[in-house]
Amino acid sequence: QVQLVESGGGLVQAGGSLRLSCAASRRPCTIYAMGWFRQAPGKEREFVAAINWNGGNTIYANSVKGRFTISLDNAKTTVYLQMNSLKPEDTAVYYCAARRGAGSYYSIDYDYWGQGTQVTVSS
Repeated sequence: QVQLVESGGGLVQAGGSLRLSCAASRRPCTIYAMGWFRQAPGKEREFVAAINWNGGNTIYANSVKGRFTISLDNAKTTVYLQMNSLKPEDTAVYYCAARRGAGSYYSIDYDYWGQGTQVTVSS
């Protein structure tokens, strides 16, 4: 099993920035990609960004492209989500996820999930 622990959420004003972190308890050789998803109240969980463990390919939702950046630390046990130019519509619980395969837009493809961290953007 892989445990994922998110941190870095909080309250920020519109236009501000936050950086989320997701620490993996270990990185089995079968884990190839990490992703971030978010879920706002009353809405379905939606894809935000994903990155392959080799640090290569990244993919983003259109709604965050150009504002958010996903990255890995050198040890490749922590994935970050740098969020800039935040908007009230970015308010959600943000979840980290890992999967045995390349980055995917679909939550069903992911095998491991963190507990989530709340991000609230005030107008």
